[in-house]
Amino acid sequence: MPAGTEATRRVWILGCGAIAAELAKVLGQLEGVDITLDHLPGILHNRPDEIPPAVEKRLTDRAGEFDRVILGYADCGTGGRLDAIVERWDNVTRIPGAHCYEFFAGSEAFDELNDPYTFYLTDYLARHFDLFVWRGLGLDRWPHLRDDYFRNYRRLVYLSQQPTHELMTRARDAAGRLGLEYEHIDTGLGPFADVLARIGLIGQPHAG
Repeated sequence: MPAGTEATRRVWILGCGAIAAELAKVLGQLEGVDITLDHLPGILHNRPDEIPPAVEKRLTDRAGEFDRVILGYADCGTGGRLDAIVERWDNVTRIPGAHCYEFFAGSEAFDELNDPYTFYLTDYLARHFDLFVWRGLGLDRWPHLRDDYFRNYRRLVYLSQQPTHELMTRARDAAGRLGLEYEHIDTGLGPFADVLARIGLIGQPHAG
């Protein structure tokens, strides 16, 4: 539906902390829409089994406060458990896609790009590579495990939304530390805004 039809409705977006900045940027272009933006900790990106119970608890805590709820998550490795939550709540919708890489790049573009030998970074993951990947996988303590974890990967692709020189440097450095080829694709925010338009949250976007 067009954005204007949401003007008298209370909309809550409960998103992943790893895409909070991008959600805020796209939604910041809207006028006359009553949207509350909230997010869960981005570190859950590393613990997908914890995402569904955390989401359901937050939904339960705020039940009845909003007319429409958007989960700012793809499936994110939950194996359909987020979709099962959506089915239990009449007013809840999930952003479509298997993971954030897909809706940042756009489904069609990602289908062409995707292969099982590629490790992906977004702006958020490039910024927090040490926390999520290096320390998250224990490579700061056991660096010899790098080759075990990444032996089947051949490249790191940085899908950037709002790239800076610092983020590109961080992403390239991450590829070097993992022993992978480096590739940078600037997706911008257009594909992400398109996804939000398809679920009727915003009108046709002009995001960059």
